[in-house]
Amino acid sequence: MKGPRVYLHALGMLNALGHDTGEIARALDAVHAPGMGVARVGNGEPAFVGRVSAPLDRAPPPALARYDCRNNRLLLLALEQIRAHIEAARERYGAARIGVVLGTSTSGIEAAETALLHRSRSGTLPPEFNYRQMEIGTVAQFAARALDLHGPAFTVSTACTSSAKAVISAQRLLRANLCDAVIAGGVDTLCELTVQGFASLESTSLVRSNPMSVNRCGINVGEGAAVFLMSRDEAQVSLAGAGESSDAHHVSAPDPQGAGAEAALRAALADAGLGAQSIDYVNLHATATPKNDAMEAQVMARVFAHGVATSGTKPYTGHLLGAAGATELGFAWLALDESNARPRIDLPRHLWDGKADPALPRLDLVEDKRRLAGPSHVMSNSFAFGGSNASLILAG
Repeated sequence: MKGPRVYLHALGMLNALGHDTGEIARALDAVHAPGMGVARVGNGEPAFVGRVSAPLDRAPPPALARYDCRNNRLLLLALEQIRAHIEAARERYGAARIGVVLGTSTSGIEAAETALLHRSRSGTLPPEFNYRQMEIGTVAQFAARALDLHGPAFTVSTACTSSAKAVISAQRLLRANLCDAVIAGGVDTLCELTVQGFASLESTSLVRSNPMSVNRCGINVGEGAAVFLMSRDEAQVSLAGAGESSDAHHVSAPDPQGAGAEAALRAALADAGLGAQSIDYVNLHATATPKNDAMEAQVMARVFAHGVATSGTKPYTGHLLGAAGATELGFAWLALDESNARPRIDLPRHLWDGKADPALPRLDLVEDKRRLAGPSHVMSNSFAFGGSNASLILAG
């Protein structure tokens, strides 16, 4: 659906790199991942994960106490970073014209794990547990109620493309004039279900993930939140193009040839009215699993036959699952945005062991200091279980 250009005005974000966009930008520029390491999640075996270290002492308002969980507290911290922008939008448009679209894959499952453990020991659920804490669809409802917004509010849960698709859904709401502003992004929290679930698929690594390396052996699960305020009002960075596809190749493995992934990239380029040579940088999905990286490298070599600067950023944060798309789009936004007297960050460097897989097409991985100069276009790709694919292009 073509329509007016949509802009990304403000970003709230926290993850293993830091508590806000300033800390995260400095950590990316320093090639430093302070929150990555071995930790025990729930009652499972120790795992290499990306953990948020910010104190989560901000509780929801009393009227929303039934939603209180680690996941929603992470979300509140990210929303607080852009609250001034949200309040200005409410003043301009009214609460009924501001939507909320959020992606998640875990919601408050961690709260349910704790509650069920309590029941196994005592025979009853703890009084503070409420099913709304873990219900996936309540994440956007919670945010809308916490912010007193009355526009469309819904949650997207398509595994690792959830928050990328939330951004695309926000674009549609704005292009269709159903909203004047939308809060879009995602949030996911470490829990035993996802860490042990990926381990059971033999998809996790016990050391830092190593994308595109011949030695890659799996993902590190992480947690975090990233939320944008989007509108049709002109700003420095715009969502120039978006593409989606669903190839339904397999419940958990990607199509080896990447036909669906390639379709999403080309749809994003067509939506933006750009040729592949106009893209200056691509943030790869780059999970560091053997099959995903092999598929993505082939797709990148076909779409960008001339070459393009690329990097995978999951070694800095862990794989944030439902929050990954918005977080990695946030890194691209930081590489374009120069508002508030803050310079653009360097392109995120590809953190790996430097040992390329000879079976894969060679990509131009960003290993040295590079920065975008002048008007630029950047792409961020997300691929998920079930063959869900999404690609986003920012212009700035």
